[in-house]
Amino acid sequence: MKRGIHPKWYPNAQVICSCGNTFTVGATKPVIRTDVCSACHPFFTGEQRIVDTEGQVDRFLKRLARSERLREEARQRAAAKAERERQRAIAEFAEAQAQQEAQEAEEAEAIAAE
Repeated sequence: MKRGIHPKWYPNAQVICSCGNTFTVGATKPVIRTDVCSACHPFFTGEQRIVDTEGQVDRFLKRLARSERLREEARQRAAAKAERERQRAIAEFAEAQAQQEAQEAEEAEAIAAE
């Protein structure tokens, strides 16, 4: 074996998991820190949970909440627009009826004047 080219070997390297579990293995580093181990990994424990190390779930939930908020705002805008259209249609109908009544009154006066 050549000297100086191989890493130092630690036969009792300590592995520390974020769940608090520790155990020893042989490794090239004296201390190894991990996020999951056999004591907390869902495959070994049988429980389902989301392991989110990069914030992916939080980002998705924010996008989902924003999407729902925008969808609700769009519904409110559509309802307001429909109400404005209804009010405009009522006003046009009332104006058309008033014009028709005025025209009928003028015709009635013209016939009465003859």
